[in-house]
Amino acid sequence: MNLPVPEHFRCEAKDGIARIAHDRPERKNPFTFDSYAEMRDWFRALAVSVDVHAVVILPNGGNFSSGGDVHEIIGPLTRMSMKELLAFTRMTGDLVKAMVHCGKPVIAAVDGVCAGAGAIMAMASDMRIAGPEARVAFLFNRVGLAGCDMGACAMLPRIIGQGRAAELLCTGRTLRAEEGERWGFFNRVTSTEELEAEALALAESIVAGPTFANSMTKTMLAQEWNMSLDQAIEAEAQAQAICMQGRDFTRAYEAFAAKQKPVFEGD
Repeated sequence: MNLPVPEHFRCEAKDGIARIAHDRPERKNPFTFDSYAEMRDWFRALAVSVDVHAVVILPNGGNFSSGGDVHEIIGPLTRMSMKELLAFTRMTGDLVKAMVHCGKPVIAAVDGVCAGAGAIMAMASDMRIAGPEARVAFLFNRVGLAGCDMGACAMLPRIIGQGRAAELLCTGRTLRAEEGERWGFFNRVTSTEELEAEALALAESIVAGPTFANSMTKTMLAQEWNMSLDQAIEAEAQAQAICMQGRDFTRAYEAFAAKQKPVFEGD
């Protein structure tokens, strides 16, 4: 299935990797109602794409995303009914669910402002690489809202720990690149000049691997949140047995026996 061509964010797919970015650099790349919905639909379509095996979310104009647009989202929300507000909050949460269930590893290359829903999008990615000027802030309490937005209270503690997550969500303070790396939010920090190349190199290494097995890994990482240890071990036994039926497993064995590097084909 071909991925839809977006109108409200940038997207380029090449060599199994999709590169996406918000496309309003003059405003530090805020979300709009349209871009929320379009990104949700794009990630849903990604789940059945056979051409893309990894996603890199890039900054644009030096910033990742400033979150919901103050004038185009925040203002209108103050005039909505409860029913309309719930439809909106469910739609934003659906973006996170679509990212988690898209079946493809997602890498966030974060630089500059990464706030509100932008911070959530980085959080919902599988891996995060930061530029030195990255500034992450879960700003919800700064606008009089709870920090429990778009799955933050479920996902963020699993990444950085309960106490650290509580601090960020209850204060809205900024998490900068080096501290974010120490806390485990960022896999690593690199220079601004090397950020995109570093993220793409990581994506390329994933795409060069057994892509079906990588998709299974992402699926199990999400599913095992709600399993007991016994359930997780059994689920992993079944998942691994499925992967063992694939040709990539045989290719790896045959390459090892021939003292060669395996060339995976994703089946």
